[in-house]
Amino acid sequence: MNIAGHAAPPAAGGLDLTPFRGVRYVPERVRSLAAVTSPPYDVVVRPDGLHHLESADPHNIVRLILPQNGPETRNEQAADTLARWLSEGILAPDPEPGLYVYEQHSGDVLQRGVIGALRLTEAAEGIVLPHEDVMPHIVADRAALMRATAANLEPLLLTYRGNGTAQGMTGVNGNGSTSAVVERTVLSPPLLATTTEDGFSHRLWAVTDPADVGQIRSDLARHQAVIADGHHRWATYLRLRAEHPSPGPWDFGLVLLVDTARYPLRVRAIHRLLHRLPLSEALRALDSHSGSVRVRTVEGPLPYALDALAEAASEGNAFLLAGEGAGLTTGAESGRFHLVDRLSPDLLDATVPRNRPKAWRALDATVLHSTLLDHIWQIPDTPEHIAYIHDTTATIAKAERDGGTAVLMHPVHEDVVRDLAQQGVTMPRKSTSFGPKPATGLVLRSLTH
Repeated sequence: MNIAGHAAPPAAGGLDLTPFRGVRYVPERVRSLAAVTSPPYDVVVRPDGLHHLESADPHNIVRLILPQNGPETRNEQAADTLARWLSEGILAPDPEPGLYVYEQHSGDVLQRGVIGALRLTEAAEGIVLPHEDVMPHIVADRAALMRATAANLEPLLLTYRGNGTAQGMTGVNGNGSTSAVVERTVLSPPLLATTTEDGFSHRLWAVTDPADVGQIRSDLARHQAVIADGHHRWATYLRLRAEHPSPGPWDFGLVLLVDTARYPLRVRAIHRLLHRLPLSEALRALDSHSGSVRVRTVEGPLPYALDALAEAASEGNAFLLAGEGAGLTTGAESGRFHLVDRLSPDLLDATVPRNRPKAWRALDATVLHSTLLDHIWQIPDTPEHIAYIHDTTATIAKAERDGGTAVLMHPVHEDVVRDLAQQGVTMPRKSTSFGPKPATGLVLRSLTH
């Protein structure tokens, strides 16, 4: 049994990232590495996207992270599929434990980080800082899949603030920096390299030299991290750790750590699709509060409407509504959108909970859920009523096609996210989307190999 390489904890009380034997696709056994990868499970939201991935290669990782059998058998199906791929040599564990340097590159976007198994001690719950609430049914779903497969199938994305330099070989206290090892490592040939259809190139290196591993671990032991992507998987890790005896492989979880002082992440919004609220009804309800909310029609192509949203968001809470008349499904050059802003202080005072920090009360996601969804539209936050979608055009097109309402959000700045997380304040769930997200399928962690 592999317990993340059995590495001893570092002396400091920060992040404890340990080596593990990565499980990877054998390139000769698949059509291409790009054809077997997938975005994270919660980004693959549309059936057409799921079918596209399944048809790309019979061994695409989506068959493990989103098995499509009935709810009572799908997790067992994923476990059987994983076991079969391992026995057939489609997947194979690396010969020795290591950490992994992972690079993503597209145009002017370059991100590098370190993948490893993070120790999930009680202390780690104060070292890894969540910034969003989670939905219990999703945690239960992910936990059932991890129990069945005994594997971490995709890494969480965590961010930390290093010294931000590549040249310096030592950080504070004389410890070598993680960035120094990363930048040295990428000068050597990678274990794998592929380019996915979104245009991102992906490269992966194994770090097995004890000195390099020790340098990374000593450096990270001085840091805490913020969860950028994977709150539900983090909650799942903690649940499963509590269920299993310690010490053991469930004491660790697969993560990607990125130093955002050197590689700042992009922060995007996650939009809401209101399945059962037609746009006309949403506007009519807002009109009944016309003295407290301003609603303006924005004519033009989507980029113009998003620019209007960004301008309004710079002055306060703002949302862009779309649905019937947006023109995406008809191919029209221009469409009709509706900008909601200038919510009155009296309305916000009456609807937003007061027992939270000022920064939390001012968040767009807070105001959306407390004021618009709960108070004005009276929509419960359940999957039957609300879908959370990362892609802007997909959200609008589905609202237009199905007769619902798309609520487009403006992204929150990373500093706001970090400040709230350090205060121990969680944002409303699905408030942000950090990226680029790691591709799923490049390296897995089996708890039995």
